[in-house]
Amino acid sequence: MRLLRLIPDDTSFPFMKFRPFAFGLSALISMATIVGFLTIGLNIGIDFKGGTLVELQAKQGHANIGELRTRLQGANVGDVQLQEFGGPNLVMVRYGEQPGGEPGQQAALRRVRALIDADYEVRRTEVVGPTVSSELVQMSVIGVILSILAVLIYLWFRFEWQFAVAAMIATLHDVTAIMAFYIFTQADFDITSIASVLTIIGYSLNDTVVVFDRIREMMRKHKKLPVAELLDVAINSTLSRTTITATTTFLALLGLFFFGGEVIQGFTASMLVGVIVGTYSSIFMAAPILIYLGLRQGGFGTARAEAEDGEGATAKAKA
Repeated sequence: MRLLRLIPDDTSFPFMKFRPFAFGLSALISMATIVGFLTIGLNIGIDFKGGTLVELQAKQGHANIGELRTRLQGANVGDVQLQEFGGPNLVMVRYGEQPGGEPGQQAALRRVRALIDADYEVRRTEVVGPTVSSELVQMSVIGVILSILAVLIYLWFRFEWQFAVAAMIATLHDVTAIMAFYIFTQADFDITSIASVLTIIGYSLNDTVVVFDRIREMMRKHKKLPVAELLDVAINSTLSRTTITATTTFLALLGLFFFGGEVIQGFTASMLVGVIVGTYSSIFMAAPILIYLGLRQGGFGTARAEAEDGEGATAKAKA
């Protein structure tokens, strides 16, 4: 019985020849993200700006968005956003933070419910006060920064500074691409978005470390091979594994996107984009950057690898 192979084992794609185009594409995405952030901005969710989200289900027939909007004007909660989701009888209502802190939010929610309880069933309510939202923003930013720094330090000790810097640049590229997704789709950027970003960072770094490990291995085997050719050999040797991992992860997320429900649809959508971006950056960003950072055959990284090999051989001999 033959095993299914998405990519043959003996590929020899010249990935390094495409690095100018890959860097140009990534620079274009990064510039578009910055411009989009300054002009369009993120659609910040209630988690970060405070306010109330109410999910409603019409008790009979379809929900009438126009009539519901008119009715909610009597609740005196300011600007109200209504959005149909999941079906014609389901509506998501959002309104901003109310004065008076937590008691003010609860009082506003009671006024809203008094206006809709006769015709709509409240499926879920989510109230986030200003203090909680401010703390969530701070902790989320700190969490993302600390995770990137921790990975940077690990890679510095595990490999060499060139690998750590290349991985950090590729990671920032991935985060920028995910921000582009949130900016241009105007999907809610809330606490689950932070979870999505951190998950994508982990996925992308795992892929990058696999490629880096193979590069270091190749540096020991092919000491006279030019660096660009060596990187091509290393990436081609991991291409089958990278493709299978990305494909299976993507298919699993695709199932969650279509059948996992509205609650996690935004999370899975960003993860789908993240899997593509993370795989792309491992091949076309992280490895080619090593050339510009001065990675050389016979450098300090090779010496460390050879020392590790020597220690391993000594241990086997003693055993």
